[in-house]
Amino acid sequence: MNLSQPVRWLLVVVCVVELLGVAIATLSKSDKGKKKKNDEMVYSVMDRGLVVEDLKKKQVTEEHDKFSPLEQGVKNFNGPVLGYVTPWNNHGYDVAKMFGAKFTHISPVWLQIKRKPGGAFVMEGGHDIDKGWVKDVSKGGKVNVVPRVLFDGWNFGDFQAVFNSEDVMEDCIDVLVGFIKEKKFPGAVIEIWSQLGGNLKSDIAHFIGHLSDAMHKAKKSITLVIPPAVQANGSPGMFVADDFRSLVDKVDFFSLMTYDYSSGGRPGPNGPLPWVRQCVEALTPTADKQHRAKILLGLNFYGTHYIVGTKVEPILGTQLVEVLKKQKPVITWDAQSAEHIFDFKTSLGHHLVYYPTLLSIYQRLNLAAKLGTGISIWEIGQGMDFFYDLF
Repeated sequence: MNLSQPVRWLLVVVCVVELLGVAIATLSKSDKGKKKKNDEMVYSVMDRGLVVEDLKKKQVTEEHDKFSPLEQGVKNFNGPVLGYVTPWNNHGYDVAKMFGAKFTHISPVWLQIKRKPGGAFVMEGGHDIDKGWVKDVSKGGKVNVVPRVLFDGWNFGDFQAVFNSEDVMEDCIDVLVGFIKEKKFPGAVIEIWSQLGGNLKSDIAHFIGHLSDAMHKAKKSITLVIPPAVQANGSPGMFVADDFRSLVDKVDFFSLMTYDYSSGGRPGPNGPLPWVRQCVEALTPTADKQHRAKILLGLNFYGTHYIVGTKVEPILGTQLVEVLKKQKPVITWDAQSAEHIFDFKTSLGHHLVYYPTLLSIYQRLNLAAKLGTGISIWEIGQGMDFFYDLF
């Protein structure tokens, strides 16, 4: 068939357009898939529909390490947030740098003050201090790196020796404050109250008062770790409203341990939401905003793994992911405690795992906002990276 030159050119153009159309359609389908995958990486956990009661295991196993870069530098919680970092969970060091904008305080668990047999005091743990990491995390003073100080290896007689003598007490305080000043930390987190099991409370308060005065004179902050105000059985805890009132004008923050609710091997939640509220309200029943703001409501980033009637052990985020990959758990939402439960069976027996999820964390952040408290996290190396979209 003989075609004129214009017609032949017209057919060529049509063929080219059709070929391009096929190519464009093929590329578009592929590109859409790639774009969708990449976009999911920048969507927040809220936008990805992960903050839900009806949680599926793939929403943990496939999403736990995907955080939103758009949220990474944004602080969503309007209040102080302290994150603990421990040497035995090294990922916490990375989290502190990756999500530094989410925190007002980072507390590395490095230091122990000890009383030697001759009565002298010494601060140990200084070899763990990483100056480069401290500089990276502090971001020019925007984040306060405040190491935890534990009164390690002290017996009852050691405490009595300090409490019974103002001179000995001042010696102890001088060593502690002097070390914080020497290392140029903006403050410290003090853990002492629980070590005496609720005994000598007035003596501890007297000591903390003197320590606070010395810290503030050196322009350093002091955060006191405190046990829950209410026990699981409803009776008063080791730190109650009278203790709070005696120290609230001395201490900058109280790191409240609202976790470890269930004990004795019987499966149960780590920190039921109504109990968490009760612990805060027991300390400050009148909802005093100024005082509430000094309380850092505690969140656990570890969980508890029960083999019913046989074994109880802590479980970290990475360990839970491995469990979920191997097992097919039934995941249920316990509305009463506001925690998810992972339920499965193996040859070892019946397993129940209570581990924080995005919804349980979200509800606790909302509670803290309503109560007017801050947040403290034990500890950030145990958690999952997508948790931080919420903070």
